[in-house]
Amino acid sequence: MKTSDFDYHLPPERIAQRVMEPRDHSRLLVVDREKHTIVDKQFFDIVDYFQKGDLLIWNNSKVFKARLFGALLSVDGEVLRDHDNPVEIFLVRPMENPGVWKALARPGKHVKIGTRVQFAKDFYCEPLIKEPDGTLLVQFPYNEAIVRKKANQYGQVPIPPYVKDEKHELESYQTVYAKEEGSVAAPTAGFHFTPRVIGALQKKGVIFAEVTLHVGLGTFLPVKTEKIEDHTMHEEWVEVSGSTVQEIERAKKDGRRVIAVGTTTVRTLEGVAALHGGLRAYEGNINIFITQGFHFKVVDALITNFHLPKSTLLMLVSAFIGDREFTLDSYNKAVEKEYRFYSFGDGMFIF
Repeated sequence: MKTSDFDYHLPPERIAQRVMEPRDHSRLLVVDREKHTIVDKQFFDIVDYFQKGDLLIWNNSKVFKARLFGALLSVDGEVLRDHDNPVEIFLVRPMENPGVWKALARPGKHVKIGTRVQFAKDFYCEPLIKEPDGTLLVQFPYNEAIVRKKANQYGQVPIPPYVKDEKHELESYQTVYAKEEGSVAAPTAGFHFTPRVIGALQKKGVIFAEVTLHVGLGTFLPVKTEKIEDHTMHEEWVEVSGSTVQEIERAKKDGRRVIAVGTTTVRTLEGVAALHGGLRAYEGNINIFITQGFHFKVVDALITNFHLPKSTLLMLVSAFIGDREFTLDSYNKAVEKEYRFYSFGDGMFIF
């Protein structure tokens, strides 16, 4: 299939700029895959679509301030660009070697091997390697935990580029259940959950479990190839615990539904299952690209947001719905009904 097969028109005013308050008052498009029907609801109505014993799984990853701005120095300390005209280093993920991170640089042409980016008096990195895919490996003189700590001290919230109002506190770009720090973009389908909704689901007998996927380039890089199969997904780090695997196995044995919060949760569960020929406890990298015709082994229903045109996330949603035309029709109707799109936008419940 072609990337252009997953295009749709979205007026700029439909792109949400801030999270809904209260969060559970965002709108919800309920999609029945079998009947090909859509229903307009609000997110707090989602409780009505759950049954006792349903297993709800979310991604507990927590965002850190991955956008760093600093002065560019030469090897002998000459200031090439000062803090009034800084370069940006966007941290993506730590690598195996101590202190080495994969990053994006802007403007990348100025960040060369042999220079140093000074973010603060006690915080800097040095470029090591420019990768063919446009990413950069940089070396910090600190371990991973200290880099994140200093990034949260000196950096900025990694708000997506389509959000023009960048004055967001980190708490506004987190789910209420975030706890495992490591993402450079939020698993935004979880934004709609509030203690009130979680409490109502618990009261109904819904069972909760969690996975971790630290969101990186695999989630948000655009598809630039004409043919979908030519696109390469970047690896992202995931963890699925033994207890979560056991909960899923029990649910499957009992005929209960496994409901994923977000495409990151879907990729984690289905990625690990595909990697090992079945779901098992796992900690490591996955790079699964879910497209039309994919056979879902774990997930029975999905809570998600509305995704960018021609994105891997829209392709995943289309694969889960099982009908590309119905998927795009649902999106176009959401545009007509003035739903809010993207990270801070409204949600979908697909079953």
